[in-house]
Amino acid sequence: MPADRHLVYQTSLMSALLDGIYDGDTTVATLLEHGDFGLGTFNALDGEMLILDGVCYRMRVDGTVIPADASDLSPFAVVTRFVPTVTIPVDAPTSRDEAVALINATLESANYLYAVRLTGEFEWVRVRAVQRQEKPYQPMSEAIRGEKTLEFGRSSGVVAGFRTPLYGQGIGVPGGHVHYIDAAHQHGGHVLDFALVSGTIEICIGTDLHLELPLTAEFEQADLSPDDLADQIEQTENHR
Repeated sequence: MPADRHLVYQTSLMSALLDGIYDGDTTVATLLEHGDFGLGTFNALDGEMLILDGVCYRMRVDGTVIPADASDLSPFAVVTRFVPTVTIPVDAPTSRDEAVALINATLESANYLYAVRLTGEFEWVRVRAVQRQEKPYQPMSEAIRGEKTLEFGRSSGVVAGFRTPLYGQGIGVPGGHVHYIDAAHQHGGHVLDFALVSGTIEICIGTDLHLELPLTAEFEQADLSPDDLADQIEQTENHR
């Protein structure tokens, strides 16, 4: 049982993003008021978002990285103050699946949210990049048809994101949802797979979820409970 409560802040729902609700009303400045660690995306799916050490980065379609502006808007993001309570050294070459198994074996319960930060040397990291979308927006399953897959060679960096319980399907992404950024903050994206040489895994538990829903007409009309929700999430977030 966790010794203390720890808050995770989220704007909008993963199921809204799947339905093509790509414009939100939450600024980067607001996100940073709620934490120094997180991930998400930007309006029009114009780049993947990663917040590390209180800095918000925009990872663009070509895999390059720029700092986000405080006024930039997000249709979906999850943020917390990263206070690790578990540290796992990884001294041998490790695949993504092996790293996930190591994390799962370490967690006392699968019923909480967890922020996870893996800092290390990577043999390679494969990421995806989605092109900025234009209105009228298509559902995400259509938007990712034109996505590019990028692979970065040997590099130091951070894989960071959240592990969400299965009951959170539609609110977040069940299982692991992680983004990568290299140590120089020059390259990154939504992680599809990686090979770790060595590194350190840090885990921060989340016991409380503060969820804010967009006050937009598009969100009001969104289909948030499609029959194939699980399949859509697997197709858009976890495929390799």
